[in-house]
Amino acid sequence: MPLPKIPTQLADKVDLTKEPKADYRQPSKKASPKKAETLAIPEVKVSQADEAITKTSTSTSKKMAKKTSTGERKLFVLDTNVLLHDPSSIFRFQEHDIFLPMVALEELDHHKKGMTEVARNARQVSRTLDDLCSEVNDLLAGIPLDCLGNKEATGQLWFQTSKLDDPLSIQLPDSKADNMILSVVQSLHNQFPARAVILVSKDINMRLKARALGLKAEDYLNDHSIEDSDLIYEGSVLLPDNFWTRHAKDMESWTQAGTTFYKIRGPLVNNFRVNEFVYFEGDNPLYAQVKEVSGKTAVLATIRDYTHPKNNVWGVSARNREQNFALNLLMNPDIDFVTLLGQAGTGKTLLALAAGLTQVLETKRFTEIIMTRVTVPVGEDIGFLPGTEEEKMQPWMGALEDNLEFLNTQARKDSSIQWERSLSKEIIQSHIKVKSMNFMRGRTFLNKFVIIDEAQNLTPKQMKTLITRAGPGTKIVCLGNIAQIDTPYLTEGSSGITYVVDRFKGWQHSGHVTLQKGERSRLADYASDAL
Repeated sequence: MPLPKIPTQLADKVDLTKEPKADYRQPSKKASPKKAETLAIPEVKVSQADEAITKTSTSTSKKMAKKTSTGERKLFVLDTNVLLHDPSSIFRFQEHDIFLPMVALEELDHHKKGMTEVARNARQVSRTLDDLCSEVNDLLAGIPLDCLGNKEATGQLWFQTSKLDDPLSIQLPDSKADNMILSVVQSLHNQFPARAVILVSKDINMRLKARALGLKAEDYLNDHSIEDSDLIYEGSVLLPDNFWTRHAKDMESWTQAGTTFYKIRGPLVNNFRVNEFVYFEGDNPLYAQVKEVSGKTAVLATIRDYTHPKNNVWGVSARNREQNFALNLLMNPDIDFVTLLGQAGTGKTLLALAAGLTQVLETKRFTEIIMTRVTVPVGEDIGFLPGTEEEKMQPWMGALEDNLEFLNTQARKDSSIQWERSLSKEIIQSHIKVKSMNFMRGRTFLNKFVIIDEAQNLTPKQMKTLITRAGPGTKIVCLGNIAQIDTPYLTEGSSGITYVVDRFKGWQHSGHVTLQKGERSRLADYASDAL
């Protein structure tokens, strides 16, 4: 029986003598006869896949354009640094859509290894994207951002599923990730001319390049607690001259445990916050703290005068109004969380240490002082440091040593102080523990006086990690100067200390004071203003 003929159906469809169809993954080249034979079958399959992708991409583009034909919903292209800075950033754009370039996913993969904050954020973003993708069957149709329960995000998430490399108006290196993202933004801008396509990046140079190319670019501002640093809650307010004439009607007053209380009514009551300080200077000065706000009435309580030497704290007396307010918060057992802002030399660390030593060694309210700070160098890093955890932290705690030396000197000068204040420096330091922030997760502090120095260099997430370590009987004091932020991508509005000041204002067990006047030296005061 004769053998059947070799089927020629595939050869009929593919003509190896013709030039293969151009593919977007490769530059258009004329195939050589030798390579054409080996690439013939894969070329057919790739061409069929490309045709399907092209049809799907076209229909997807029509869906994206149809939903936003009015131009109300914007399309935000996220840079990788936005995802690494805030892992939940894709849910912060309300009704607008999010587009993730493929190169951003590549950069996420490069940053996912390690134990740093950036690596943790990269892994969290990857897990979130994986959960979103598991909720839908067709990624090309878009992913509803509210499918995981984030009801405030009503837009859709789109991944880059085809090549988008429209030429830029300026020739830039194609191998750089930033330029690849700019090319994606340019392609989306050309594809949806009636829609606002905006690049969101924390990189200033990236935004500058985008604007130079005629593309819209914005900073990621959702992590900003406030838009202007001048709007930061100060913790104290000056009462107007006509305060008593407008608020003394039907006023009630009483005295309890040496403190005078005033129950007032008037137009300013609605602006008061619990634990906010109010003051009136003149012939009849008033320095009080808001204890309660209920409807149209408020209760004010006079504060203790720590400017008087008899009320000194570990030999330290308040030198100005704001320092007096700060010591009232630091020494109040009902206040669990205190934030102090101020420029260099205003006495933040000194007041916190003096209050801590008094309540640890005299009143025995706390068992010890724990001090920590973020290790961000001002200049070049000096590398790894030898020794134990506390020995490694000592170079970062120069402020602690300086203030302890001052407090010890003040204690020896005052002959009327109790014996506890004249303790040796070694005994005092034995009640002060210096800890690294890297090992705070999972810990619980019981009856501790915790001082977080240089808190302006902390992110909101790091601040949350530290504050949630507080156990029963613990007091946390955050010190910072938002004019000296050394952490990249953090600004005055997005700093962790700004975040907690805004979130804790008005809570009955927290207080805040912004220190205004420097008390270090006349040279330091002039340098802060002139430089």
